[in-house]
Amino acid sequence: MSYVFPPPPQAAVAIAGRDARFPVRRIFCVGRNYAAHAREMGKDPDRDPPFFFTKPADAVVADGDTVAYPPDTDNFHYEAELVVAIGTGGRAIAAGDALTHVWGYAIGNDLTRRDLQLKARDEGRPWDWGKAFDRSAVIGPLHPVAQTGHIGTGRISLSVNGVLRQDSDLAKLIWSVPEIIAILSQSIALAPGDLIMTGTPEGVGALVPGDVCVVAIAGLGELRTTIGEPAAEPARHGLPRQPAKGVL
Repeated sequence: MSYVFPPPPQAAVAIAGRDARFPVRRIFCVGRNYAAHAREMGKDPDRDPPFFFTKPADAVVADGDTVAYPPDTDNFHYEAELVVAIGTGGRAIAAGDALTHVWGYAIGNDLTRRDLQLKARDEGRPWDWGKAFDRSAVIGPLHPVAQTGHIGTGRISLSVNGVLRQDSDLAKLIWSVPEIIAILSQSIALAPGDLIMTGTPEGVGALVPGDVCVVAIAGLGELRTTIGEPAAEPARHGLPRQPAKGVL
């Protein structure tokens, strides 16, 4: 088969202790999956059913990389998350069978242009510009289930420049990993290579250039990201940049 231009390289994440890599197909994210975070975002966790958004596979950023402060935002946030890697696909997966579809687990950081996300939310528009931008999915090395077992409890925390900002337990997920897989697979067929970012606890906040953000999950180690200076913006054909207005 020929293409009109070379296809992009396969997005992939590292595997702890191996040279092989895990090819990424899609990235699904669960919104407001910790009650305290739902409340800090102005929502009621007792009445909101689970919902999902996505990030492109090539948004993946490796552990230790520097992420340039993204364009079109004045309110760039961190979100510590447990990441689930799907190894066996399926549709309408029962919650009791869901964990057999999990290949492994990783630490994630769902980077967010919060001002753009909330503006879209308040206007009833998609979240893509706030969530699915370039280099917005920081994901550490995957740990195979065969080595770690299944992870349903344990401390999840995030610090910025050594100051603790998020501190919770995976047991506080509103929707557990098996439930997430079961609910998601009712609407869309999961496949090997899919990743699920399971939601963030309370304490989200802003990042600025020079910050070093470290996420830790019990049994999975740490994930470190440095925030760099904004990248030079390309020419905009004479159109002035319209800076995003903060809404927090």
